[in-house]
Amino acid sequence: MRVLSLAFKRRITYASNCKSLFSKPSIKKFSSCSRVCDAFSPLDTFPRRHNGSSESDVKKMLDIVGVKDMEELASKTVPANILSKQPLALDKDLTENELLKKLKNIASKNKIYKTYIGMGYTDTIIPPVILRNILESPGWYTQYTPYQPEISQGRLESLLNFQTMITDLTGMDVANASLLDEGTAAAEAMFIAYSAGKQKQHTFFVDKKCHPQTIACLQTRAECFKIKVIVGNALDYDFDQHGKDLIGILTQYPATDGTINDYTELANKIHSIGGQMICATDLLALTLLIPPGEWGADIAIGNSQRFGVPLGYGGPHAAFFACKKQHVRRIPGRLVGVSRDASGNKAYRLSLQTREQHIRREKATSNICTAQALLANMAAMYGVYHGPEGVKNIAKRIHNFTNTLAADIKSHGYTIKTDHFFDTLNVHIEGGSKKIYEKALKAGINLRKVDDFTIGITLDETVTKNDLENLINVFAKDPSYVPNLVDIKKSNIPTRFIRTSPFMQHQVFNSYHSETEMLRYIYHLQSKDLSLAHSMISLGSCTMKLNATTEMIPVTWPEFANIHPFAPIDQAEGYKILIQELEHDLAEITGFDGISLQPNSGAQGEYAGLRVIGAYHKSRGDEKRDVCLIPDSAYGTNPASAAMSGMSVLNVKCNNGDLDMKDLEEKAKKYKDRLAAFMVTYPSTFGVFENGVVEACEIIHNYGGQVYMDGANMNAQIGLCKPADIGADVCHLNLHKTFCIPHGGGGPGVGPIGVKSHLVPFLPGHPIIKAGGDKGIGPVSAAPFGSPNILPISWAYIKMMGSEGLKSATYYALLNANYMVRRLSEHYKILYTNQNGMCAHEFIVDVRPFASSADIHAIDIAKRLQDYGFHSPTMSWPVSNTLMIEPTESESKAELDRFCDAMISIRKEIREIELGKQPKGDNILTNSPHIIQTLVKPTWDKAYTREQAAFPIKSLRERKFWPTVGRL
Repeated sequence: MRVLSLAFKRRITYASNCKSLFSKPSIKKFSSCSRVCDAFSPLDTFPRRHNGSSESDVKKMLDIVGVKDMEELASKTVPANILSKQPLALDKDLTENELLKKLKNIASKNKIYKTYIGMGYTDTIIPPVILRNILESPGWYTQYTPYQPEISQGRLESLLNFQTMITDLTGMDVANASLLDEGTAAAEAMFIAYSAGKQKQHTFFVDKKCHPQTIACLQTRAECFKIKVIVGNALDYDFDQHGKDLIGILTQYPATDGTINDYTELANKIHSIGGQMICATDLLALTLLIPPGEWGADIAIGNSQRFGVPLGYGGPHAAFFACKKQHVRRIPGRLVGVSRDASGNKAYRLSLQTREQHIRREKATSNICTAQALLANMAAMYGVYHGPEGVKNIAKRIHNFTNTLAADIKSHGYTIKTDHFFDTLNVHIEGGSKKIYEKALKAGINLRKVDDFTIGITLDETVTKNDLENLINVFAKDPSYVPNLVDIKKSNIPTRFIRTSPFMQHQVFNSYHSETEMLRYIYHLQSKDLSLAHSMISLGSCTMKLNATTEMIPVTWPEFANIHPFAPIDQAEGYKILIQELEHDLAEITGFDGISLQPNSGAQGEYAGLRVIGAYHKSRGDEKRDVCLIPDSAYGTNPASAAMSGMSVLNVKCNNGDLDMKDLEEKAKKYKDRLAAFMVTYPSTFGVFENGVVEACEIIHNYGGQVYMDGANMNAQIGLCKPADIGADVCHLNLHKTFCIPHGGGGPGVGPIGVKSHLVPFLPGHPIIKAGGDKGIGPVSAAPFGSPNILPISWAYIKMMGSEGLKSATYYALLNANYMVRRLSEHYKILYTNQNGMCAHEFIVDVRPFASSADIHAIDIAKRLQDYGFHSPTMSWPVSNTLMIEPTESESKAELDRFCDAMISIRKEIREIELGKQPKGDNILTNSPHIIQTLVKPTWDKAYTREQAAFPIKSLRERKFWPTVGRL
């Protein structure tokens, strides 16, 4: 978090030779080149690569929309009272080459030490075949969440591999497809225990040997539900103190100090009073240790990072969450299951989707609406590549190294405080730990300073014999000492802790151990999934824009990838610069005074923003303010986030796509003494800039509430208006939407919040690294800056686009959406536009009339679009049986036309059903998508030809994406 002075925020650094894109009312103003084109100007400017359409195509599109230029388009789309008068005060845009040079210089300020800090984060060897072909592959990182299973079988299979690996290693019955981080996974587990107890008990016990960031995340989450978190020694905990009120216990296995404890008796005790046993654990350790599911744990959580995912200064990483069968319907996040398609073929799909927040709203058991799919896929592939013996051998090697280290350290007169350990030692230092700690730093080594007399050491798979010798020399009291390492083959782990049950016996974990086979398996799965590498993904409110290669390159640079989140801050100077510059730019773009980058998803941003509002009210003695007003047009996770923040949700009506101002004022007035917040998505999810937004903010402020703006649709605002100027007190942004971080097949994401000055003191803090405000709420993520490893993507996007480029992107987004409205409105009803007939950056196609005329529904059109090579738009949300389309600025006119042509062709197919040429219920739409296996059957008894099914338009003969399973 950084508080930004007004003077700094308004600093303008445009070069004198930088000519505005929008200075003259001619078509040249739409040029994507934001620099004067002279002999000395670079040619690798970025906006022209990011924005999809050419100048000539823009002119054609403007003509069809019916406006002379972009300014007129904006004036007819955005309410005049919120349009910004000044350009964004951002640095001059950089070319792609300039950007990489500048960022490399910033990255060089990070210092890569050999790190043994541990605490849930360790260095790892990322198999190059996975690094290159998943993490760095647009075929994987530009996919969307697999809600359309027919075109997502590859990543669904990989995520099922992840779930299978987790259930095997933890000894549990079921696992989800990942969560955001270990700290929030622990919090989700606590709420399952709370829910299992019918929300009647309110005490949760946490072993003091859990990671401190996990304990802090639990305490943050518990506050709103009046859950009392007690931290102590689990092994001597007196159950009689809180027995009747105890919902569960959390332990760390192995503990944060490396200790391996037997929690069997503890599990029996908590079960005897109806509570839940929750275990935070380490996947690699579980290849050697008896799994939690076998000694009585009900839930197992942790971080899969050491399975081939970079440290990245704290994230993104895929947390895991596994549990016994009785909790399956409470488990948060996404679950992949095995099903059958319309022809009876085996197929994968997301399961139990009725738990989703967009459906259950404030009654959802969690506000989590995303995962860490890309990182879960990497971890899964790590398991596939190494197999059960491979990961076990890695674990054995680490444990042997730890044994060797312990023996040598003891020989120098130090005491190892941990009797039984896997990879972590706590060393007692007589006279104080400072000297050893500083000696290590001088040798380029990071140790964990546990307290004034204890040093922590956690080994990992990257450690070599030479590393071990260097580490031993840190503890050697004789400067001339030469380590003579002895391989201690005997395990330090007692027999009663040794795992005997098999794991990862499935064929997939025992087949692809050569790079050739692994490469082919990765590409086999990738070939089943539609991504931005194939075609536009027009999901409304999801902003599937270009994830430029230049933006992605720095993510895997060692200077960013290999920094531990709790490394001394002077080793992360590069990150500090990048974070501060990104915070400044986001504050300038939004108009806010402070930014926190800690929330690592949009839903986490919502939660953090609402908690900040709650802390502000509490500081003023207004604890009773607990009502949150949320309109129909708000984003789907808003009600769930409000409920998780301890607020009571009241719905505000909308009429014809606009806020019902009368209803808003009546409810604000009625609950004036309890009004905490008003959550508004802007532009609304109905696809329009509501005219009354400023008035709505004033109403809320007049009755003592705070305005929370959901930034899901920020792609329509940048450069044209600012949330803070409109009246918002808090706004979260989706860096994985508006600012180009890829969706990764369902994560990662970043959901930073911007706040006005009066809320800055309450921004979220962290127990290890200083962050947030002086009166900050507790951490909402395990790492102090959330997912810093992917922040260079958004930083690079802003730096390469500059003020004018960002504004041009907004113009293009508005133009593309309105162009598509004009093309499609002759064939479909467009549900909402403003008084000028304009939509914002997205729009809703109403297909409800076809239900009666042809028995065709939104899902039929969505599946038929797959035959045309497109991902479905957002389906049946926010209005049931409709399609919400968001093209983004990155798509060209040619691609927009290709999509519109598909939609128009589908309308003709619907008309054939309406005219009786194809039967209702058994036609080209209801039978879609059409897969090769169906089309090559010897008999064909449909009212349409195979050619019509497979190649409804000519271009598909040259460029066709085939779904691999039929409809689910």
